[in-house]
Amino acid sequence: MLSFVFSVYVTKAVAANDERGQQVFANWQTVAGIVVALAAPVVGAWGDRVRNRKAVLGVLTLLVVACIAACWFVRPEDQYLFLGAGLIAGAQVFQGMAEIFYNAMLTQISTPATIGRISGTAWGLGYFGGVICLVVAAIGFVQNALGLPEADSLNIRGIALFCAAWLLIMSVPVMFLGPPALPRERLSRFNPLQAYADMVRLLRGRRQMAHFLIASAIYRDGLSAVFTFAGVIAATSYGFSSTEVLFFGLAANVAAAVGTWVWGIVDDRIGPRPVILVTLVAMVVTGVVIVLVPAKLFFWVGGVVISSMVGAVQSSSRTLLARIIEPGEENEVFGLYATVGRAVSFLAPALVALFTALFGVRLGLLGIVLTLLLGLAVFWPLRISGVTHDRVPPTNEPSVREGV
Repeated sequence: MLSFVFSVYVTKAVAANDERGQQVFANWQTVAGIVVALAAPVVGAWGDRVRNRKAVLGVLTLLVVACIAACWFVRPEDQYLFLGAGLIAGAQVFQGMAEIFYNAMLTQISTPATIGRISGTAWGLGYFGGVICLVVAAIGFVQNALGLPEADSLNIRGIALFCAAWLLIMSVPVMFLGPPALPRERLSRFNPLQAYADMVRLLRGRRQMAHFLIASAIYRDGLSAVFTFAGVIAATSYGFSSTEVLFFGLAANVAAAVGTWVWGIVDDRIGPRPVILVTLVAMVVTGVVIVLVPAKLFFWVGGVVISSMVGAVQSSSRTLLARIIEPGEENEVFGLYATVGRAVSFLAPALVALFTALFGVRLGLLGIVLTLLLGLAVFWPLRISGVTHDRVPPTNEPSVREGV
């Protein structure tokens, strides 16, 4: 919905021209990143006081559903550009909040021996869900097998209602079958402003965690940009039709699902650090090839190759952090994970907007490649004993969770 359908619709059909559409879209992505960066530490700190994570996750999911469904009202006219880009940004803000509680559940349902496989499988299943949605969108709505009116792009706007319903229905299992509520001691009244001081306290003396959070924030921004801008660049620079974008998205999601599952198994065998390093290097090299060879075929193949590794990096990053979290601080740390990530989430969209303004839409891709390269450079020196499977000198830093 957000990566390969509505982002393309907003930037290509709603906007007056391609460059205006991509710049406005990138600016709204920057705003969304700032909002999540400011809110995540408060939400995460509060989340560790909440007994029922599933209830909060449910409310945030409903807000995502509402933003997606509201995209139905975005007509193919330039005056709706800010509404369309804003709704997509709003959905991503609430999704970012929901991910704090979702990720925190990982430590409740896995062991050190299975965390990589469980995380990778879950991420891969999400991509398979995206495949099903893309098939329905391509055949039922874009090619209009459902016979919907095409005036005012009603068939395309109908995808928003379908995806909202899909998300609502598919979120039901975790609400009923997810891990039970955690017992909590009675705590003092929650102070939202104190959450920022607690964020500093949490990282004080934990240099390896701080190092990882900064590095992952940079490369995760590049990963998000891959799916955020892939469809836009395909349509505006390589001349992909709406149907071609959907089939490109279909191939990308299939590759991502399979790749995430395979790398999840590798994660359990050799640790998350090698997985993150290998996949980031491969993505940077592939991205450079796509930039140097401006051919549609290279974009197709390269895009699928990169997509096969995006989920792997995301999943292994999540497992690395989950392995070093102390019991009882899951929401707070994953809130910090979101905050630090969003604190630099302006980077890739800003670089994409800059390179687009300077060199045109196609070379906007350089912004994504440079973001991934910078994240790789910062992550490379990181060593965490027992987690990265590398030997490091002893430190006074808190050890990883027992059994890792």
